[in-house]
Amino acid sequence: MILTVLAMGLVCGCKQLPAIVFRCPPNIPEVKIPEDLAVNVARSLRYEINRGFASLRAIGQGRDLKKFLIVVAGLWILSFLGSCCNFLTLFYIVFMVLYTVPVLYEKYEDKIDAFGEKAMVELKKYYAIFDEKCLSKIPKGPSKDKKQH
Repeated sequence: MILTVLAMGLVCGCKQLPAIVFRCPPNIPEVKIPEDLAVNVARSLRYEINRGFASLRAIGQGRDLKKFLIVVAGLWILSFLGSCCNFLTLFYIVFMVLYTVPVLYEKYEDKIDAFGEKAMVELKKYYAIFDEKCLSKIPKGPSKDKKQH
């Protein structure tokens, strides 16, 4: 057994020996990032970050109640998941979901889309009921157009 492994190592070594002894330096290409590309990437990144900050500001000020409730529900779910398991387990679950969901969606795309359409109709119906019974009764603050002295 050991003799077989040594013989295989010797054969592979002899085969690679000329490439190791008489090798030329590797040809490494020069890599440069063009300045205009870097500036365009920085501008678009700045625009997206500013848009995200504006969205966070609007949510924090309570301008869009629907987004505010979605953020509250998302943070509540994240808090619940965080209390159930540690960070490493949560990271593993997210990693596995990110790799399996796209494959499953491609395989069952028509069934998932049909179910999603039905779910959206139901959610819109329940949101309309919730809006009628709860959200419409919340008094609105003064409009920004009116100046208060």
